[in-house]
Amino acid sequence: MANWNAYNPFSRRESHSGGSIIAYKIFTLLSWLLSVAVSVYYVLHAPTDGFTIRRRIWDQNYLYPTAFTMNSVLGDIYWIVLFILQLSYIAHLFSRKQEVVNWAATVGSHFILNNLLHFAFVMLFVRSHFAWAEVMLIINFINLSGLYFRHSTCPRLIHVAVASGPLAWTFVAIYWNGALMVHHPHNLVARIFGNIFIWSILAYGAFFIFAFKDYTMGFALSVLSAAIGVAQFQRQVIALQWIFAFVIMSVLFIATVVVAVPAWTGRDAMWRRSGPEADAERDPLLE
Repeated sequence: MANWNAYNPFSRRESHSGGSIIAYKIFTLLSWLLSVAVSVYYVLHAPTDGFTIRRRIWDQNYLYPTAFTMNSVLGDIYWIVLFILQLSYIAHLFSRKQEVVNWAATVGSHFILNNLLHFAFVMLFVRSHFAWAEVMLIINFINLSGLYFRHSTCPRLIHVAVASGPLAWTFVAIYWNGALMVHHPHNLVARIFGNIFIWSILAYGAFFIFAFKDYTMGFALSVLSAAIGVAQFQRQVIALQWIFAFVIMSVLFIATVVVAVPAWTGRDAMWRRSGPEADAERDPLLE
């Protein structure tokens, strides 16, 4: 088992060798650039290869209206902020403080895999290979869930950039892409199932907010719920889906504020400050 842990890139380590740190710096940066490049390119351009229906990311979103169609503006804002946060995480790998570098390297393997799976998902999604795209999302959901629960004490900024932000998106994207796999996703049966499954976003967010006091997950899911709500309202005013989406957004946002305010002011035991000089970014997420 000891030998396996030595070679397993996903095993937990208290420290990392100089060679592994260099490898993490290179592969983390390259995989992130790949993820950003493919996302930006296919937001602006449609693929020109293959024989399937090929569209830009948000053109696919609107070409097949479903119960989980999102507003592209809010979706773009979400990803721009997430990419910026991830760039901040990458900067941790180049910190002069060894403790910070070790924290960043500890979650590096999961982050690199997330970037590669996101790349694969986008390449498949824009070419209408929704079934294979769903497989990529499910694998990434497992990867990010493992990251979340195995490295729950990582500093807050790292947690948002590599765990809660990507995990919230992946969870919602499983429904978003999954709805596109359904034949005639706009019919009554599909809409009814959509009206039911959208509540899983509330349940999922509430689990993290109340079980782990993770307001970052609650806020991320509230933004994605808003993206669904706006798109559903623009598509069909007389419908339940946009009402449900905005209710979910509101409940998650209120719950997020209830948990976040005590954490920010240092009154919550789950986010204790070690002293007046404590850095809020490095407070542990879970005890």
